[in-house]
Amino acid sequence: MAEAAEQPGLAPKRLFINNINSYASKYIAEFLSQHGVEAPDPETEGDRVTSDRHSAVHVVGTARDVTEDGSHVAEVYSRLSRDELLLKLMDCDVIVYNITQHAEQVEEASWALSALHNEMSRFSGPKTFLLISTVMTWANSKPVDSEDPDLPLTDELFWRRRAHPNFQQHIELEKRVVKMGKTNKTLFATYVVASGLQYGMGEQLFHFFFKTSWLGREKEIPVFGDGRNIVPTIHLHDLASVIQKVIGHQPKPYYLLAVDSSYNTLEDIVKTIASTLGPGRVQKRAFEDAFLVKDLSVMEIDSMSVNLRLDGVRVKQLLAVDWRCESGLVENIELVVEEYRQQRGLQPLRLCVLGPPAVGKSSVCEQISRFYKLHYITAKEAIAETVSRLSDIVDDADPDAEDDDSAAEARELLSSLKGSMEHQGGLLDDQLLVRVMKDKLTSNPCRNQGFVLDSFPETYEQAKELFHDPESEDGASAESSCSKRIIPDFVLRLDASDDFLKTRVINLPEKVVQERGYEQERFLRRLAGYRQRELEDRTVADYFDELDTTPLHLEMTGSGDSDCLLLMQKVFDTLGQPRNYGSGSQELREEKRKQAEHRMRTEAREKAEERMREAEEAGHRAAQWEEWSKALEEVRRCEEERLEERSTPMRSYLMTHVMPILTQGLLECCAAQSQDPVDFLAEHLLRNNPNNY
Repeated sequence: MAEAAEQPGLAPKRLFINNINSYASKYIAEFLSQHGVEAPDPETEGDRVTSDRHSAVHVVGTARDVTEDGSHVAEVYSRLSRDELLLKLMDCDVIVYNITQHAEQVEEASWALSALHNEMSRFSGPKTFLLISTVMTWANSKPVDSEDPDLPLTDELFWRRRAHPNFQQHIELEKRVVKMGKTNKTLFATYVVASGLQYGMGEQLFHFFFKTSWLGREKEIPVFGDGRNIVPTIHLHDLASVIQKVIGHQPKPYYLLAVDSSYNTLEDIVKTIASTLGPGRVQKRAFEDAFLVKDLSVMEIDSMSVNLRLDGVRVKQLLAVDWRCESGLVENIELVVEEYRQQRGLQPLRLCVLGPPAVGKSSVCEQISRFYKLHYITAKEAIAETVSRLSDIVDDADPDAEDDDSAAEARELLSSLKGSMEHQGGLLDDQLLVRVMKDKLTSNPCRNQGFVLDSFPETYEQAKELFHDPESEDGASAESSCSKRIIPDFVLRLDASDDFLKTRVINLPEKVVQERGYEQERFLRRLAGYRQRELEDRTVADYFDELDTTPLHLEMTGSGDSDCLLLMQKVFDTLGQPRNYGSGSQELREEKRKQAEHRMRTEAREKAEERMREAEEAGHRAAQWEEWSKALEEVRRCEEERLEERSTPMRSYLMTHVMPILTQGLLECCAAQSQDPVDFLAEHLLRNNPNNY
């Protein structure tokens, strides 16, 4: 990127910007690096400043991720201590702090302001401190005239501003910037530029509405709240131009409002975005529902709730701003949408696939549409969708009221379509078919993401009529008369021998044959018709050749998995990288991050479930062990009771008939101390047998 040329006698300025890889700071740094800053002309008279003298700018700044592209930045700092950062700021002529995006930057900006103010005695030259604040510091301001609430607030009445509750730190910092700039304005000039809600260059605040409309997944785009609140806005290019003028010309007012001249409501903005990119319909939802949208931060939700009529009088009167979108987002939606596409890499991919029946066009088209996230279009589905859409329009029309133009046109076209299909056995004549297909290709979803057109057009005349631009001059060449919005970027022409196609149809399941109309006679008739059209003087391939879009010829020689993979690899190599959401590096990183988070949550849930199962099993085992122990104890007790019961008669017998005489014998044996106690005891028992046996 070319930097502004240094002019003789003008030294380059060293400029610092915080968060240099964030949405607004990145573009402001790029703008100033490219265009430099204007130097005031000593001979200029009057308050309004204009100059052709430019001083180059060497941009430095802090960044969270130094790997971002910084071709417009001389130096990028990351993870500096406060002392290290102060040294870097002291080397700069201009210090710009942007606090419109990240609330945590308010504290750092406040510290930087105080640190620089304390070091004024060590300045090697004049310095400028510029704070880019937000109109949310005006959010609760009262009208200038209670009897005329439509009278706008101006930056000349900045002392009347009242901040949104969540932006109190911002307004306190604004006041500190103004106060410290009054100490010695010649040496340390300070400015506050209160920026409107920023749009353009890829979007941030309004990105949710752009993305939702672009993807086309919602039939109605949400408007949070009643949508009647007036949203003060400014294009990012215009904000950068205001910053450039303030730095270069050092105007006397130290507080300026940077807003465009529009008074668009939130509903106007969302409806315009939806009409240009999406379904064109909006749905009002409770404002609290915005907090359920994960893509919206609290700061962004607060910003969308603002309702202010603001007029940046000082900017318009004192600075010759190079406005790009002075009339606002709604009036410049086409330009803003084009910037959005370019910055996000969301260029449509349009593709046409041709070939004989049963060659595999549908399979190829489906794989391409899935990989590139494109709309898959066939004539049959386009007709059915058109009939359904027209029927809804006719049914929704008030039968007692006169038809408006759209309802009358829908009724007429629906009647023509049904009449043609009844007359031709479910088919349409070429004129109506081309009209249906053209309406489909020019719809917002197809214009946004692109499409894969399967087996259409079939003839040169159909192609010429389908892609013809009605605004082109008669007699113009095919290339200059075609509609750039729908002409395919690539044309794939699949082909195979008749024997291969017949064999393939024979091996297809009967259900597929019935669905695709590959019955023997019908298939042979369609194949013969295709071969006959290929022999005509002017074919569809000839039409694309005239547009310098040479069809890519792919020969089908096999139906195996390896053959299909090789064919699709050739197709993907030809088409290049995807151009839709989910394909860019940023989207891929976000998708991988979400997948990793989902995987971590899944693993954590599975581990928790496993631990719970183990705990339940352990508890179950403990309960079973306790139950078994109790049963075993009961068995032992019962056994002991049975043994006790069985041993009672035996003990009674022994105690009555055996133990007395035995005890007496033992005592006498011990007293006699016989050498043979067993014989002594036996003789004793015989002598003293009570029964005299």
